[in-house]
Amino acid sequence: MSMTLRIKRVPTVVSNYQKDEAEEGARRVGGCGRNCLNQCCIPGAKLPLYAFKKLNVNDGDTGLLGHEKREPPVPFLDSLLLGEWEDRMQRGLFRYDVTACETKVIPGQFGFIAQLNEGRHLKKRPTEFRVDKVLQPFDCSKFNFTKVGQEEVLFQFEASEDGEVQFFPSAPIDVESSPSVVAINVSPIEYGHVLLIPRILERLPQRIDRESFLLALHMAAEAGNPYFRLGYNSLGAFATINHLHFQAYYLAVTFPIEKAPTKKIATLNAEVKVAELLNYPVRGLVFEGGNTLQDLSNTVSDACICLQENNIPYNVLISDSGKRIFLMPQCYAEKQALGEVRAEILDTQVNPAVWEISGHMVLKRKKDYDEASDENAWKLLAEVSLSEERFQEVNALIFEGIASGDNGNENLLEDPEVKPRSHEEVNTINKRVHCSAVNEQICRLFTM
Repeated sequence: MSMTLRIKRVPTVVSNYQKDEAEEGARRVGGCGRNCLNQCCIPGAKLPLYAFKKLNVNDGDTGLLGHEKREPPVPFLDSLLLGEWEDRMQRGLFRYDVTACETKVIPGQFGFIAQLNEGRHLKKRPTEFRVDKVLQPFDCSKFNFTKVGQEEVLFQFEASEDGEVQFFPSAPIDVESSPSVVAINVSPIEYGHVLLIPRILERLPQRIDRESFLLALHMAAEAGNPYFRLGYNSLGAFATINHLHFQAYYLAVTFPIEKAPTKKIATLNAEVKVAELLNYPVRGLVFEGGNTLQDLSNTVSDACICLQENNIPYNVLISDSGKRIFLMPQCYAEKQALGEVRAEILDTQVNPAVWEISGHMVLKRKKDYDEASDENAWKLLAEVSLSEERFQEVNALIFEGIASGDNGNENLLEDPEVKPRSHEEVNTINKRVHCSAVNEQICRLFTM
């Protein structure tokens, strides 16, 4: 007998136009009344447009066909993204001043980063979220990013049509092509916290596809700064808005996950190297290399698509200007819904999404900030991780998914430690992975 797994949490307010569902309905009856990105306001609207050059090699120093990369007409990170973000801060569009939040590196082996952010969860009541379904249909009746005000959008972000970087301070919004945009998060975790929303007018649900993931890597490459990272949370892994988006911000410190040792397990046909995290509380895979940026992007997006289609929640960190990507399947929300997370950890109200998993702990209580330690951070993150057995089973699914995404060609070349599975073996693993939550007593992966 199946059951639906749900948890209650305070949703993150990412836009000043994000309201409770009752208020949303009332406003729809009365009309828009604001400069949004829906059909009521978008005709004739203009926004800045940054058109990036597609890279044919996975190297931030060279561009198309190996030619030297020219200086962009406007520095992407410093002048455009962070400059426009600071402009919105001066205009009072954020719910609080994140630059005033206390932050420290926790003494110890791992260098976890703790931030005290008491304003991020205030003035909102807990909302129930379903956590056992990674793929859910888009629901126009709920908040989505077409409802944000145009003043919250920093610029459009698109591939250049002529192969050169271009910047237009005021460009029409092409409704037919559905532009990708960068908008502020009004409840920022750090300086420069923004949202990348691919093809915003298509109203895509929160699920990775090849085109959108490549766009995120291009944004990381365009920023060209290892301290500017992008992150992704699937549904069931603490994404609360079912409208496709990535998050990004600037923090000038190395994340603990970036310093963790790794063990290489495979090299793929396009020279994408895959490693496994070692001595870190959350088990995960690390992808890097590739002959082109698209090779790396396709490999990771195929892995994400595999997890989605097998209903496995996950988080992604895009690091090192898009050259290194961390993929972490997780089970915290599932365990929380099943009552398996200890009360003292639940009391912290920390929702371990991509930033927390990467080692940037956003704490809501002064007590937890004052008592922050390597041990406490490890205890929390250990609850997120799959067991070793389940992780290896999920890895087998991932490698099968990557091989399928590569048109079924043999994908593993150098000393792979994850052996390709037969179709029958994959089906068996898939069934075992998914019966853990719903039919725990019959088939529990953690205690096989």
